Amino acid sequence: MAMSQRAAFLDKDGTLVADVPYNVDPARIVLQPGAVEGLRYLQRAGYLLVVVSNQSGVARGYFEEAALIPVEQRIRALLGPAGVRLDGFYCCPHHPEGNVPAFAVHCLCRKPMPGLLFRAAADLNIDLERSWLIGDILHDIEAGRRADCRTLLLDNGHETDWHLSAIRIPHEVAPDLAVAAQRILATDDVAVPPHKEG
Repeated sequence: MAMSQRAAFLDKDGTLVADVPYNVDPARIVLQPGAVEGLRYLQRAGYLLVVVSNQSGVARGYFEEAALIPVEQRIRALLGPAGVRLDGFYCCPHHPEGNVPAFAVHCLCRKPMPGLLFRAAADLNIDLERSWLIGDILHDIEAGRRADCRTLLLDNGHETDWHLSAIRIPHEVAPDLAVAAQRILATDDVAVPPHKEG
């Protein structure tokens, strides 16, 4: 068995891309400031990059689960020219107050529960204790802590309900993904290899 790997788990809306509520139109997807720079640093330092996203629009009947496929493709296309690749893309389609019975359930994958992280760890051989969860609200932080990850909150104004408890306090805080990457690498004492052209 190969040695398990570090990962950076990334919330999607408000962290990796601009937060447009319930958006599945690829044309409206734009990367957040600092995203390319931060992800490039983390990838070059050996971290897997894995998106973990709540998508309750499926349960609410706003769009089909299949509508998330072009969303993923668009994000990969935006990152690709910078040499950044995603190693995984995991979404929770559930919400207990949804309108679509198949998805209107209490689940273990909707953040703040850690099910998406556990699934990715099993699929990709990830060491959760050596990994980080980066998100823009405290539900993300709680999911990361429940999975025994280190956590980093992007303090970009998206969190409005500062209900704090031990499991909702981030290990680090940063204004964007570029600074987040620097703080993660400094905490882990991981050097970024020099960039090679070609």
